[in-house]
Formats: sequence, C-alpha cells, structure tokens
Amino acid sequence: MTSTVSPDPTSAPSDGGTSPTRRARAAAPGIARTMLGRPRDWRLPPTGLVPSRRLRPHLGWLGPLVVLASCLAIWPAFAGARGEEGGSVAFGLYIGAVSIVLMAWSFVLAVRARWMEPFFGGMDRIYRAHRWAGALAIPTMFLHTSIEPEIEGGIRGAAESVAESAEGLAGVGEYMLYALVAISLVRWFPYRWWRWTHKTLGIPFAFASWHFYTAEKTYANTSAWGWFFNGVMVAGLAAWVHRVGLRDMFTRGHRYRITRTEVDASTIEIELEPVGRKLDHHAGQFAVLKLDAPGLTEPHVFTIASSPDSPVMRFFIRDLGDWSHKLLAADLVGTTARIEGPYGHFEPVPSSPGRTIWVAGGVGITPFLSQIDALAPGEPGPTTPHLIYCVPDASAATARAALRAAADEGRITLDVVASRDGRRFGPDMLTAALAGHDPATAHVATCGPAGLVKAAASAADRAGVTSIMTEDFDIRSGVGPDLSRQIDRLLPVG
Repeated sequence: MTSTVSPDPTSAPSDGGTSPTRRARAAAPGIARTMLGRPRDWRLPPTGLVPSRRLRPHLGWLGPLVVLASCLAIWPAFAGARGEEGGSVAFGLYIGAVSIVLMAWSFVLAVRARWMEPFFGGMDRIYRAHRWAGALAIPTMFLHTSIEPEIEGGIRGAAESVAESAEGLAGVGEYMLYALVAISLVRWFPYRWWRWTHKTLGIPFAFASWHFYTAEKTYANTSAWGWFFNGVMVAGLAAWVHRVGLRDMFTRGHRYRITRTEVDASTIEIELEPVGRKLDHHAGQFAVLKLDAPGLTEPHVFTIASSPDSPVMRFFIRDLGDWSHKLLAADLVGTTARIEGPYGHFEPVPSSPGRTIWVAGGVGITPFLSQIDALAPGEPGPTTPHLIYCVPDASAATARAALRAAADEGRITLDVVASRDGRRFGPDMLTAALAGHDPATAHVATCGPAGLVKAAASAADRAGVTSIMTEDFDIRSGVGPDLSRQIDRLLPVG
C-alpha cells in the first residue's frame, strides 16, 4: 500500500516527493551505477549459430544465403570503375550499394511475413537476420563515405544540382542512422523509447536511396542494373511503410479479452478468451500481445503457453523490464487485447517417434507447456518427453504445479535443476537422459536464456543427436544494462 501526504497550503513551495528535481536526485545514483552494468551485459547478441561437428543443410539456410548472395552479386555493376585521379573506385561504389541492399533487407525482414519463416528457420532467426543486416549496414556506409569515390565518366542519375542536394540529405541521414542504430544496440534506452525511434529508421534510408538514385554511377537508372537497384530501394521503403504505417495502424490482430490473471513470485499468468474468431496455433509458437490499457499499449512478444485445442489463450510473463513490472501490478481482468501471429517453427515433439528431451530455462518453459496439454496421460515410456527444467529456485518455478501434475499423470518425466540447490545444467544430464537410446533418432528441444540454449544444443550435438530445435526470441537484443526502471523513477509513465 502506498500513502500520500498532501502539502500544507500555507507553506512555501518546495521540491515535493514527486517533483522532477526530487526524482532526479533520487534516481541519478541508481542510473549511474546501472549504466556500467556487469561484464555479461556487454556481450555481443547471439547469432543463433550453434557450433556443430556436422553440417546439416536444410531449408532454413536459404534465406541467409540469399541475403549474402544479393550483396556479393552486385559487384559486377561497379567492377572496373575508375576515379577522377585514375585509380579504381569500384570498391567505394560497391560498398555503398551493399549498405543500401542491407538496409532494404532489414526493412523487408521486419515485416514479419510468415511465408518467409521456413527459409530462415523461424521468426526468431528472421529477426536475428534483420538485426545483423541493419548493424552491418553501418560499417559499410561508413566505408563508403570515408572513401568518397568520385567516378570518372559515369552516368548521371539526375541533374548536378539535384544530385548535390541529395548528397546533402544523405549526409544528414548518415548521422541520423548512426544515432538511431546506437539507440537500438545499447539497451540504456527504455523499450518504449527505442520502439518509437526505431520506426524513424526509414527516413535516413529514404535519404540514402535518393542519393544513390541521383548520383553519378557506372550504369543508367533505366538499365538492367538500374531497375534492379531501384526495385531493391522501393522494396525496402514499401516494407517500412507497411510495417510502420499500415500494419501497426490497421492490421491489429485477433481481439481477445483478459478473463483471469494470477501473480506467482515474479511471474504473471494471463488467460484470455477470444472476442470473435480464435487464433489458431500449434504448440511452441509465439505471438505479439498488445493490451488496450493505459501505459501498457506497446506490443511485446511472448510464447503461447496454452494447448492448440484450448478455447482460451494463456501467457506466462516474467517481470524483466519496465513494461512487465507494471503489468504485474495492474488490474487487467476485462481488458481488451490484440494478438498478432502466430509465429515460429519451434517443435517440442518430433514428427517421428523417438527419445525426446526438453531443456528449458525460466520462462522458456512456455512452449513446452503448450505441448504438455496435448500429450496423453499414461505410463512413461521410451517416447515420453523428458524435461530438464533449469530455474534459480524450485519453489518459485513458473507453472510448477502444472508440471508436477503432468509428471504424475505420466505425460512427461521431470527433472527440476535449481541453482539454489547447487545444481546447474551440464552435458552429463543430457547424456543420462539419452542412456539406452539411439542419439541418431533422438530429438532435443531447448528454450530459455541464450547461454543455456547454446550449452544444451552443443551438448546434444556432441552426443550425436541430429534433431536439435532451439529458440531464443528477442525482438530488440543489444548490449548494455537496461535502465528502464531507473528512468521510470525519473520520468514516470502513466
């Protein structure tokens, strides 16, 4: 309970407990300490690649290979270009074009087109490709502007005055892009600020595209290469308009209403019923949740914890940031929500029967909860999923009662690995779970913190398992500590 004291109307004005000056003094020490963070806060975001002794080509390679090929294949458009002083300027022109292509890919991948998922291996990997394409566009742009290639005898894309004006805009866009990408990469900025600044990234891309179109080049804008690059730029700009404008404003997802909430330690369980048509999904998929509640309207991604056959939708959300922290304290029953999706190709259970091992960490248990409801009770057998659930404290684990009940019913076998009890996940746990089974026919699925996912997948690979499913979805990623709560004390949000 929070109490407030009304100011004495006869007293002189002062910095009350809610004044900006008072809040700034109270928040400043916490912000300064948190900004430095811990060494692990500054580790580079995961690439999603798990070291493997065996190369297993699959359809999910096609998307990244197409992105790479689109950057390499444009070299012939600039090969042989000579500068005003007689030297080659081919690389300077080429690397600028690579920056344009990478930025366009970043916008296209951000559209969250479900038909693209098979070609990247799931929406989580599409977003990794989106982030890396955007991040790599920065050094390629920097190289291009540092080299300043001036072609001799090139073909103008527009009148000289127009080209010079476009070059000036590109210079503004360059520094704007540096600032916006820095906000994306460093997690000091609260999610709500990052989300809105992220929407403006199309502006520097538009400036860079206009400069690229009007600049002097080795080809005409009406040539085959011209049509190709014009198509790339139009695709990127159209994807940005679609994502920021049309989709966010008009395609809001399926309508639901919250019917029940339950807070357990630092996790809230939210149950929603459809208002109209139900969202169809399969076990292991995730969705974008948007609440029609003051201060909680920003979209967030969560794995669906309910069974595909359930008439309601269920999410488990852990208190990890400013939005989720407010969520736990809010009265949500009756609140309308929009659910967009479903996304993801994570498969807890393989299509062919075999030894199935699940490794989950913290709230990463949710895709497995969705599958557990669909499993039949009975005596545990060779194909009964074996769950290794890694948590700090067994007594505060997410959905612990449901997991114990599922184990008692024989739907799963359960091993809770609690660090408070002195246990941590190790390859020996996976080896023990595989004992007596052929690793070549086994299936290992893992979801949770990036370190656990990588350790479990690497252990499975070393054990000879060929069917390994991983998921570690983070819509933002980045480095550095999160200052959301400290900034909220300074600049509270309703």
